[in-house]
Amino acid sequence: MAELAYRAAGIELSELGPARQIGLRLRPPIPAYLAGLPLPLVPNRVAAMGTLRVLWLGRDEWLLVAEGEVPELLARLKRAVARRRACLTDLSSSRRIIEIAGRHARALLEAGCGLDLHPRAFGPGQCAQTLLDRVPVILDQFGDAPHYRLLVRRSYAQWLVDWLIDAAEGLQR
Repeated sequence: MAELAYRAAGIELSELGPARQIGLRLRPPIPAYLAGLPLPLVPNRVAAMGTLRVLWLGRDEWLLVAEGEVPELLARLKRAVARRRACLTDLSSSRRIIEIAGRHARALLEAGCGLDLHPRAFGPGQCAQTLLDRVPVILDQFGDAPHYRLLVRRSYAQWLVDWLIDAAEGLQR
């Protein structure tokens, strides 16, 4: 995928640089912290610690996303789950992360997403697995101002970027 940098009135699209993404499956009992990292225990919530975000994907499934390479993260987690029924998977190469910001960011996502993204229903610190114009994505609301991150499989990334740009231009008409 070519470097993404798109700006139009009220919408900014960009791609987050390298990020470490680790899938975690963990059987109960679920601790509030694992290897010193917070695990959200409420559905579709995100716990953040510095540049690390832990997204709740299912009752026993999380996605840890750390900006940059963070090579020691996987080893640290392996030590923490060594005597537990757990599975860790390095997913760093499987997804691209697209950032969407600006005052019309929510309207852009609503053009192709069936979720209610109104601030009273979906706000900062929340995430969801959903479809965006038939493409499976993980949606993470990153901040109070409309600022979202889409985690999308690499094979769909360019198609989704093209759709986002087309939809953004359609909002401007």
